[in-house]
Amino acid sequence: MTTNVFVLGLDDHNRQELSALPGDHRIHPLLELQELTTGELDMPALLERAEQQLQAFDGTVDAIIGYWDFPVSSLVPLLCEPRGLPHAPLDAIVRCEHKYWSRLEQRTVVPEAVPRFAEVDLDRPDPPQDLRYPFWLKPVKAFSSELAFRVTGDQEYQHALQQLREGAGRVGAPFQWVMDRIDLPEAIARAGGTAGLAEEEANGRQLTVEGYVHGSHPHIYGIVDSDCYPGTSSFLCYEYPSRQSTRVSERLTDLTRRVITHMGLDNTAFNVEYFHDPDRDTLTLLEINPRHSQSHAPLFESVDGLANHEAPLRIALGEEPRHGRGGHYPFAAKWFLRRFHDGLVRAAPTPDQVRRIEHDHPGVHIEITAQPGQYLSDLGGQDAYSYELADVFVGADTPQEAEETYRACARALDFDIQDTDPNTAPGD
Repeated sequence: MTTNVFVLGLDDHNRQELSALPGDHRIHPLLELQELTTGELDMPALLERAEQQLQAFDGTVDAIIGYWDFPVSSLVPLLCEPRGLPHAPLDAIVRCEHKYWSRLEQRTVVPEAVPRFAEVDLDRPDPPQDLRYPFWLKPVKAFSSELAFRVTGDQEYQHALQQLREGAGRVGAPFQWVMDRIDLPEAIARAGGTAGLAEEEANGRQLTVEGYVHGSHPHIYGIVDSDCYPGTSSFLCYEYPSRQSTRVSERLTDLTRRVITHMGLDNTAFNVEYFHDPDRDTLTLLEINPRHSQSHAPLFESVDGLANHEAPLRIALGEEPRHGRGGHYPFAAKWFLRRFHDGLVRAAPTPDQVRRIEHDHPGVHIEITAQPGQYLSDLGGQDAYSYELADVFVGADTPQEAEETYRACARALDFDIQDTDPNTAPGD
């Protein structure tokens, strides 16, 4: 029987990934990605428009899924609940996504993996007394790495604090609308959705554990390694499968199962991010995302033969996720082509140029992020220190081959960017 699956914020690339999964299902978009990620996030209006779209559909609504952070992660249970469709509990979603609440819960079950942290009242100028520089200052809720600042002294702290005062409400205020619909601990209700969080800096290589919860039992299906541009916190690439030792992988799996069970997640995919410091042999939990990473989907498809969209799709249909039987490549990576100061994009690779590069390099897929006529500072969803020009996905036999292929593609991607003020960093 054909099932109808509605996907919040569906884009063309992920539509292709979802449509390629085994099974007789039709993929339908639900709300536009742009209205879910830009401008004012009016949660009642978004919920109403989604309801109207679903009610107008001439057929059965068999599943509703998403792979983006808030507001998508909250809209899924709000839309599924009245229809009796499988979904994660809304309170568990908020418990994971509210960075301060999440830290408090993590500390009760995996204290060995939690850095020192403190809530920050954005109306108070003094830095938290319990933390020493350098530390990270971020909102308790934001998109991706937006408004996350590494601060090394009082002047940087005041600058970051001002940035949070000006920007935390864009996501924090609509997030508060969701928080008002669940029972909150007193400390979280007092902090609200627009507070700040300061936490000590973690070092090492970043690792992401991907899995899902079905029947209240967490399953781990992969670990992805992440590298940053030297001397920065901006991602250079994701790599799968992980090159960590079996011992580190087993420790990651144990920590993840404990914390996911404690958070009360069920009927959802998840990913949990960590730092591994090989010199101190420590693992530090960075954050819990109650959704899978769509950025990793091509990596799993290349190596395992199934994109990680498989888990949330099957769970949303009330089924047990399948496991891949092997893809075309033993190794895959996603590379981020970045620029570290602002500029006006005068020209970018055309679709024909991209297709030629992909043809010349089997196993490569390229997505252009920066388009002609844009200032890089107007791009959405960027971290606080760089701008993403393009994503290059590479399937290869070895990590070395993947890097060589990426370097060749990066040289062939011809961007013409006119400099603006070179001293202007993202977020300024």
